[in-house]
Amino acid sequence: MTTTTPALALPVQRKKQRNLAQGVIENISHNIQIGSLKPGDKLPTESAIMEMHGVSRTVVREAISHLQASGLVETRHGIGTFILDQASANLGKIADTMLTMRDVLAVLELRISLETEAAWLAASRRTDEQMVAIHEALKTMQHKTNTENSSVDADVQFHLLIAQATDNRYFVEILSHLGNTIIPRARLNTASLVQDDAEKYLERVNREHEDIYDAILRKDPEAARAAMRTHLSNSRERLRKAQDLMESARA
Repeated sequence: MTTTTPALALPVQRKKQRNLAQGVIENISHNIQIGSLKPGDKLPTESAIMEMHGVSRTVVREAISHLQASGLVETRHGIGTFILDQASANLGKIADTMLTMRDVLAVLELRISLETEAAWLAASRRTDEQMVAIHEALKTMQHKTNTENSSVDADVQFHLLIAQATDNRYFVEILSHLGNTIIPRARLNTASLVQDDAEKYLERVNREHEDIYDAILRKDPEAARAAMRTHLSNSRERLRKAQDLMESARA
């Protein structure tokens, strides 16, 4: 395995570069794609990458961290950072994940328009019996946050029960048709994609669910609508962040 440091192609100029680290990620990924960087090759030093891109050491380290999470490089302490043998294959896997991610984002856009109004109606029309069922789904999600079991089923049930509380069967029919696809983590490891701790990620999601439940329990339609919009919009933004990282790795 060679430890030589190859010459890299010049950084690719991006009109809409989201941040400085992304520019470094895109350049290294591009060099892997065109073969300038091959498995076993050693990346230039942090100082060299800093000079090439005109960025700080912090930016370079952030970029390397993202590349490590994507399975493109590994850092050997005291030696340097090297391209992994499966780097090209990992770029292919990223492409497949991106297709799924675009689909999940499309579903989230639909849900934002649909479920914010469902929450408003549920807060206006719900029964005490329905609130007991919604609370049971919420407790199940919270319990499974700290276990190995997935909380996806309880999450789906939580949203379906809110749809039922609208007293409008079409909300239920649409969400039932979508099934588990309404929950992003049923199809993607969202926490991993955004380099987040899985347990803390689920805790945040459950706090968002609690806000929705509390507003419906209080029969506060506006608060319920706002809480649902916040929850779904946060999910969308988490995925958009992951999408940016994945697109950088493909560039």
